[in-house]
Amino acid sequence: MTRAAVVAGLGCALPDRVVTNAELAALNGSSDEWIRTRTGIRQRRFAAPGTATSDLAVEAGRAALKSSGQGGADAVVVATTTPDRPCPATAPLVACRLGLSGAAAFDVGAVCTGFIYALAAAAGLIAAELADRVLVIGADTFSSILNPRDRATFAVFGDGAGAVLLRAGRGGEPGALEAFDLGSDGDGRDLITVRAGGSQQRLRDEPGDPDDQYFTMAGREVFKHAVQRMERSVRTTLERTGWQHTDLDRLVCHQANQRILDRLADLLGLAPGRTVSNISHVGNTAAASIPLALHQASADGDLRAGHRVLLTAFGGGLTWGSVTLTWPDITAA
Repeated sequence: MTRAAVVAGLGCALPDRVVTNAELAALNGSSDEWIRTRTGIRQRRFAAPGTATSDLAVEAGRAALKSSGQGGADAVVVATTTPDRPCPATAPLVACRLGLSGAAAFDVGAVCTGFIYALAAAAGLIAAELADRVLVIGADTFSSILNPRDRATFAVFGDGAGAVLLRAGRGGEPGALEAFDLGSDGDGRDLITVRAGGSQQRLRDEPGDPDDQYFTMAGREVFKHAVQRMERSVRTTLERTGWQHTDLDRLVCHQANQRILDRLADLLGLAPGRTVSNISHVGNTAAASIPLALHQASADGDLRAGHRVLLTAFGGGLTWGSVTLTWPDITAA
């Protein structure tokens, strides 16, 4: 049997502050009904002042380590669009605060697909025998880059972190990451973006628009691309795994928008109840959304040992990706 990365622990972290649709509506002229019917979101969490992405990542990472019982990790991979600083990466600080100084540590920037990309990077480290245990964390504080006046984005995103501990194991055992599919299309870079803060903006001679510091998204185009790219990625990954769509017990998508989740399930012909969703309570938490959805489904008993699971995501870049596994017998922390 080939060496493989196996899910051995699961943890999460959510800020205490709950932000309802009514609270947002008072800021930008939207309404609870407007937000719910377009996104499926009723509330989300925002980090308190002084709370950084690394704080949530450390909390989720510590919980995943506890859940795994492994005691440590040789590498830490943090998927985030909202790092503590442009330089250095957030992962080394997270590793240090978790008592993992000396471990390999780096960030992955693939926006909402970041967690899938991070899983693939971690699986590669394990397959190459560069690590025996890798802590993979998806963490974002999108509230730090949202424009309160832009109701199309301000109503959608929330803050949070989720993590898994991967250990070296054998292909085919419960929890082993099986087939991956990853892709990108840089021609769509302007559909999901923060224009300011990088070299392109800083090296221009002319002054930039103050709103360029905020996250923007072309909603209609993103919806179309998200559904198309994830559907193709799911079908490719199922084929590589040797599964049919009817074999899937649970589809866990990046929690972008409830209408996207519903449309994707319809195109794939999935029976009701097989798509995991927690977006109504936490919103779109970007790189954290898949591990947070896994954590809630596991804690609620909706995701059980032996379930055949496919994870899929779409995000800025444009990027997309999917991976399959059979869910192991673990307890979320």
